Amino acid sequence: MHLNRRQFALSVAALPLAACAPSSPQVPARRAGVPEGMRPVANAGYSNWVAGFRARATSQGFSNALMDRAFRGTGFLPGVVERDRNQTEFKRSLEDYLSIAVSDERVAKGRAAYARHRSTLTALEREYGVDAHIIAAIWGLESFYGERRGDIPVISSTSTLAYDGRRGTFFEKQLIAALKILDRGQVAPQNFTGSWAGAMGHTQFIPTSYLAFAVDFTGDGRADIWSEDPTDALASTAAYLARNGWQRGLRWGAEAGPDASGTIQPQPGGPRFTTTANFRAIKRYNNSDAYAIGVGHLADRIAGGGPLRADFPPDSYGFTKDDRIALQRGLTSRGFDAGGADGVFGDKTRSAISAYQRSQGLPVTGEPSLDLLRRL
Repeated sequence: MHLNRRQFALSVAALPLAACAPSSPQVPARRAGVPEGMRPVANAGYSNWVAGFRARATSQGFSNALMDRAFRGTGFLPGVVERDRNQTEFKRSLEDYLSIAVSDERVAKGRAAYARHRSTLTALEREYGVDAHIIAAIWGLESFYGERRGDIPVISSTSTLAYDGRRGTFFEKQLIAALKILDRGQVAPQNFTGSWAGAMGHTQFIPTSYLAFAVDFTGDGRADIWSEDPTDALASTAAYLARNGWQRGLRWGAEAGPDASGTIQPQPGGPRFTTTANFRAIKRYNNSDAYAIGVGHLADRIAGGGPLRADFPPDSYGFTKDDRIALQRGLTSRGFDAGGADGVFGDKTRSAISAYQRSQGLPVTGEPSLDLLRRL
């Protein structure tokens, strides 16, 4: 069943860094802060599909009472379909990915979260053999240490995607698994929330992975990955890695010297890394070299390690990361919101460039350049 978790990570093509709205115990679809597209709307085709699904589900042994309880207050979410159909296909460079995944803020919050939950994390390391800092790093990448767990009803998101049909079989399996979670009393329907594609809790398990790996480490009878207490979610992640090849006492890997053999270099001209079997275990959580390096490097930073030693080469514009940060700061200081100064050129930075170019009577391209940097 771990294959589903990997396929999900690839199919949504979303870095776990993507911001989900903060979690809440209220019914998400009715909250004022939920985007309009994430609120249920009338859809006759969806209603007909749900009626057919209910018949299939009850024939598999689910009660009508459970179905009523599961689907109460849920519905078709047009924003979920839009997100599913319009996922960006570009691939970030490793430098950009790590700028987000191992930002100063994420490192600082990680060290603070580790200090708060040290006893739990070290207990999990003793129980499952998984490095406590790795568990904390996955928590940091998946939900920003619990701040971004998602507040979309899981029944709404999975049923919308199952109905939409692009990956209908996959998401109907997730919907069935979600019903089993409710039927077992693991979570109340109003708290059964996650990301737009159904990933749930502090470490973003999909429903099938929850059924396969979730752990009740607190001993209260429920594997509660949704609540403010992250214990069960962190334990579930440790169990997942332990059952997918993690080897006790072995590092994930490390940054290697420029002439080292047997290394990987995900970005040409950038740092090289040695990897171990535990690197491959992390990739069972999300099948991406960048993700696994992000987890490993963030874990090292949380443990007190420093930044990578090797530099990355200039980008296609001839910019180093310091140049990109300088450009963003220059735009911001002149009143053009670049979305921060993280050295990653995203939509906000490009919009700020366009606005600055327009204000100066320059051709409006939204593209950075060294000439623009000199102007700023």
